[in-house]
Amino acid sequence: QQQQQQQQQEEAEQANGGQPNRAPRLTDPCRGVRCGAGRICSVNHDENKAECICIPECPHELDPRRKVCTNLNETWDSACEVHRQRCLCNAHDPLCRGERVRHVHIDYYGYCRQMVECSESDLADFPRRMRDWLFNVMHDLASRNELPEPYRALEHEAETNLTKRWTNAAIWKWCDLDGHPHDNTVSRHELFPIRAPLMALEHCIAPFLESCDPNGDHRISLQEWGKCLGLEEDDLTARCAEITKTDESERNDIEAAV
Repeated sequence: QQQQQQQQQEEAEQANGGQPNRAPRLTDPCRGVRCGAGRICSVNHDENKAECICIPECPHELDPRRKVCTNLNETWDSACEVHRQRCLCNAHDPLCRGERVRHVHIDYYGYCRQMVECSESDLADFPRRMRDWLFNVMHDLASRNELPEPYRALEHEAETNLTKRWTNAAIWKWCDLDGHPHDNTVSRHELFPIRAPLMALEHCIAPFLESCDPNGDHRISLQEWGKCLGLEEDDLTARCAEITKTDESERNDIEAAV
């Protein structure tokens, strides 16, 4: 009997990685799982696996700055509510508000409002203001040490070489918008981070971005981006591959350390 108990103890230690008298290490199935907007990771305890489900309930927002205006020209309480409804409708959940909201998306932040029409003169002047705005944002991020390392060389070069001021700012924002996958084009979906915050402030942002896609393929190349900003194509160099490689290398180092 003593020999049998010893054998059972050895088997238990082997199951615990050779550590005696320790409970088995439990791992969270949701660790490292990324769910899309409007979804959260939930553990299916019957099968002990992770599942992405629609957010059960969004936080009640009182801050008017959390309001969003949708493509239906309706003011919704928050971005969470929009993404949750899309998830529910795609999952054919009874809580879906109807077919009309299946493809609802955020048009801009804040309450819906009557947008001022963008005149030809305003649109003609917009690239200049956009260039200045991009550089100022890049500069402010760098001064607060919030600009990612791969982009700091671009900002420093723009500071020391005035001929690179607008060009480097344009390259930075275009590379920043070219998310996953990094395919050297910026899709309409990837334009959201720059379009939605500015819609309520800049009445020309929508027609300006439309002008950046003259061939109507719903993708903006670096050359198209530079042209609609009024920059010379010869001054633009696709440095995103180098930047992306550096950024991903740093991210992998961080994940390995964790």
